Amino acid sequence: MSAGAHAARPSRGGRSAPGTPPLIRRAGIGDAEGVAEVFLAARAGMTYLPRLHGDEETRAWIAGVVLPSSQVWVAELRGRIVGFAALRGQWLDHLYLSPAAQNGGVGSALLDHVKKARPRGLDLRVFQRNTGARRFYERHGFTLVAEDDGSGNEENLPDAHYRLRP
Repeated sequence: MSAGAHAARPSRGGRSAPGTPPLIRRAGIGDAEGVAEVFLAARAGMTYLPRLHGDEETRAWIAGVVLPSSQVWVAELRGRIVGFAALRGQWLDHLYLSPAAQNGGVGSALLDHVKKARPRGLDLRVFQRNTGARRFYERHGFTLVAEDDGSGNEENLPDAHYRLRP
């Protein structure tokens, strides 16, 4: 699976009234299915990505690798997980939103929470073709460190390394 932080494009459910802040809380193993659903829905909109793993394999990876090895926070609207962020050390490995939760402040709320958890700064990788995510991170103070050919990610797609320092 990719080790990059990639915000994605919109899908279904999770839209709330403008200005309704999401509940952000630490994820537990019981959240694996909700986190996996967000991941799968978000990446389905990223049509340039090769499909390397089936849905069940992805669910097992979330439950068996991502949740136990990372600090994961979920964003909930009306009791439903609509986004998540996963940190490993100073790296923001994942930040995904369900498509319907995008452009409503949920991603910014998750990122603000993560920034507070890592006051010394963050690093992340994003696919170069994910221009929406790149603009999002740049708006939030991240600067481009390097662009790579993709040989370091499972998808073998060019990516970009961003950094945020206080």
